Amino acid sequence: MIDIDIFDKVPLFSLLDTEERQVLAQQVSTRHFGKGETIFHASDPGGFAYIVQAGLVHVIQDYIVIDVVDPGGLFGMSSLLAETPHLSTAVAIEDTQAIEIDRNDLKILLTKKPMAGLNMMTMVEKHMRTTNALMRTLVTRNPNEVIDDTESFGEKAADAVARFGGSWGFVILFLAILVVYVSLNIFFKNTWDPYPFILLNLFLSMLAAIQAPVIIMSQNRMDAHDRLRDELEYHTNLKGELEIEEILQRVGRLEKEILDQKPKQNPDPV
Repeated sequence: MIDIDIFDKVPLFSLLDTEERQVLAQQVSTRHFGKGETIFHASDPGGFAYIVQAGLVHVIQDYIVIDVVDPGGLFGMSSLLAETPHLSTAVAIEDTQAIEIDRNDLKILLTKKPMAGLNMMTMVEKHMRTTNALMRTLVTRNPNEVIDDTESFGEKAADAVARFGGSWGFVILFLAILVVYVSLNIFFKNTWDPYPFILLNLFLSMLAAIQAPVIIMSQNRMDAHDRLRDELEYHTNLKGELEIEEILQRVGRLEKEILDQKPKQNPDPV
């Protein structure tokens, strides 16, 4: 008999009462997978879902680990409910013991305890809302707003100095100051920095020593800004790809339903 407390850790079954969990526990079975064993491959029929009791499972899609399932975690349920092939591959990273669930187990549960279906639908809807909110957060963020929120006062000051130092206003102002400074020390008798303007060279060296690292700081910030924009663009493209895939699947299902409902035409008698 499976310990029904394991269902407390699974969001999909967390609203089931004790009797409903006992009914489900009586139907499901336990499987053991050795370290490195593949539980299912992408494109395999989605006949089973699994709850990890002990061990660790990686869910992989396109050579990327998209989910790490530890004890109490559930995987394979979306393909089971939709009766579609798996979109990912599940591999046991450690010796893993898992509860195996099929559609018949859920059918028996819903037959004996119809209210369990409402509780499961509630959790599915909460999960979908959380996912949609997360996707909106990832995609709709304005890079400029994110940058402004994360920048410190020093980083903003460095950007301002670099922005002013690279403008025509700075060039014209700097030339004007140099002309006035040199003119005063050439044409007036009581000068404080006569030719070759040693004091001026000292000031220019100090200015360059301060300005150079500030500009480098600003350039580093620009690199970070570019990486952030690339990340947000990636999430935007990923969401677009998922939406296109979903639309294509829906169109395919509609096309199949239309073809199934279309009456077959009898051939004309000869």
